Amino acid sequence: MALDRRRVLYLGSGAMSAVVYYAILGVQLAALGHRVPYLLLLVTSQFVASVVVYPWYRLRVFRVSGSSWVLGHLRFYAVGLGFLAASVTGVPLLVELAGIPIMVAQALVIVVNVPLSYLVHRLWTFPARRKN
Repeated sequence: MALDRRRVLYLGSGAMSAVVYYAILGVQLAALGHRVPYLLLLVTSQFVASVVVYPWYRLRVFRVSGSSWVLGHLRFYAVGLGFLAASVTGVPLLVELAGIPIMVAQALVIVVNVPLSYLVHRLWTFPARRKN
């Protein structure tokens, strides 16, 4: 039952994270899109979003306590870098080759990443503590 609650909470949190990320990316594209390459904006948006949403994932989704916040965020961000690699590869392919708008292309990449992200975060970033 707790695992099901966590999955539902994670899906809601994933939606919240996407909104945070899209808001940051959208503002950057509107303000800097003609002067700064959109790939750089994908990178900066992902970094800022990870800083903003990490506390929520740590405290509410995976309910971690007692371990280092800094080390936890580094693990969280390391997972994010893997998915950032998918974005900086997938988004240009969809934008440049298929003519899909940047925000739509990013949404398509995120849809694939969400289930994988949950597994990696559950197993590595926020592993359940074993009881001896």
